[in-house]
This record gives sequence, C-alpha cells and structure tokens, in this order.
Amino acid sequence: MRDFVAIIGLDDNQAKVIADEIHQPTVCHMVLPQIMVKDGQLLVENIGRPKYVPVNKVIFHGIYEDDLDFITGLAFWRGDCVPHARAMLDLRLKLPGLIRALEVTRFAEPMRGFASANAFFSADGERVAKWGNWHCGENKERFNGSWRASDPAVIEHFLAGDAVRIVIIGEQAWQIKLEGDTWLKSIHADDAHFMPIDNDLFLDTQHIKEHFGLQIIANDYIVSPDGSKHLLEVNHIPNVTRFPEIWEAYKAYVVDWANQ
Repeated sequence: MRDFVAIIGLDDNQAKVIADEIHQPTVCHMVLPQIMVKDGQLLVENIGRPKYVPVNKVIFHGIYEDDLDFITGLAFWRGDCVPHARAMLDLRLKLPGLIRALEVTRFAEPMRGFASANAFFSADGERVAKWGNWHCGENKERFNGSWRASDPAVIEHFLAGDAVRIVIIGEQAWQIKLEGDTWLKSIHADDAHFMPIDNDLFLDTQHIKEHFGLQIIANDYIVSPDGSKHLLEVNHIPNVTRFPEIWEAYKAYVVDWANQ
C-alpha cells in the first residue's frame, strides 16, 4: 500500500483544496483521528477500509482541548510534519511556550509576574492576567489594583500602543495591524489589515521560528507610542484563512512540501 499524506484540522473544503494538489493519496480529518506508531511507521485512522493507513507526512492545522497526547504521538514518530511535532510540543502549552520564547526574543521586557490559583495579586497601575492554554484571545482580564486568580496566571503590565502580528510562511512574511472595539485586539476584526513590515520585528520572529524549528509562525507584539516593542505571544498554528493572500501562500507551501 502506498503511503498517505494526513491532513488534520482543516475543514472539509480547505482540506480538499489541498488534497487535490497532492500527488499521493490523502486521509483527511477535521477532528483528531486515532493513530498508532509501530516500528517507526505512523498509522492513521481511515474512514472505510482498511481501518488504518500508513502515513509518511502530516499537515496539522488545529488546536484542540485534548490534543497534547496526539502531538506526543507524532513526536515519537519523528516523521515529516508541518508544523514540526517537537515544536508543537514546545509551544502547545501556552505559558511554558512563552517562557521559552522570552529566552530568545529581543523584546522580552517588561518582566512578567505570576499568581497561583486563588492568590490575590496587588499592583500599582494596570495589569493583564492571562491563563489557560488556548491561543484564541480567551482567558485574559485587565485589572487595576488587586485581582484574585481563579487559575494559575501570568501577570503582564498593560501596554498601550499598536498590536501587530508578524506572520511567516516559508520565505514569505506579512505584518498585520490587529484591531478591535476594546483593548483586546484580534486578526478577526473587520478592520484588521496589512501594513509595512517592521524589520526588527521580522528578524525577531524569524529568530524565534528558527529556534523552535517551525516552518510557519505568527508572533504578536505591542509597539508602544515611544517606539518600544514587546513580544506578547507566539502562535505555532496561526490563522491562515482570514486573508486570502495568506491562505494562498499557506496552501502553496504545504502542497509543495507534501509533493517533495
């Protein structure tokens, strides 16, 4: 039986667009399939017969509540995967991943704080608490003064300025101005838009990308009114469908990679 390419996490239409251009059979799943790793071979659940098919490449684009064990299986396999499975393990847990990124970024200041669950955190000035392992703008709260943590949380200084995202896919890069009606800014806002690339932010994102061994990355930064820059978050599986230009670049990258 020929080896398959597994496409996991994209919706059916997106997966089909990519699968149609790949020169070997594909197996596609929107949700996490069962997998096995046996003697160095990855076997992925198939709809129909046979129940499992051999896979030599994986395109993974999703974040699931219970995906850490699945990614661990891919890492034990040590096969070809976009993103690299070990890099996903390094970054899937959001706060530990941020700690690793802060060790290599040029823009780690100001220092973060931390609060255990049920601890009261008191501060002069505004702060932002972040907790949990979702990379979707959730589990954040802005406060001034005292704040009680419901979960273990990282505490950051609230930084005024422009929220921007540097996206790198292979050799292509974009800078996006994140927008929103509140202090929370997002790529999903209707008025989020491309802007000229800041070379310092690009080089920093490229360095973090290479440090983790990622093929695709999106870093979020704040650029303060005084021009200072601050890393907020590393997205190892960034949104690739918000802008047609990024979707086309992503599709071309993973198709070319799969066909090599």
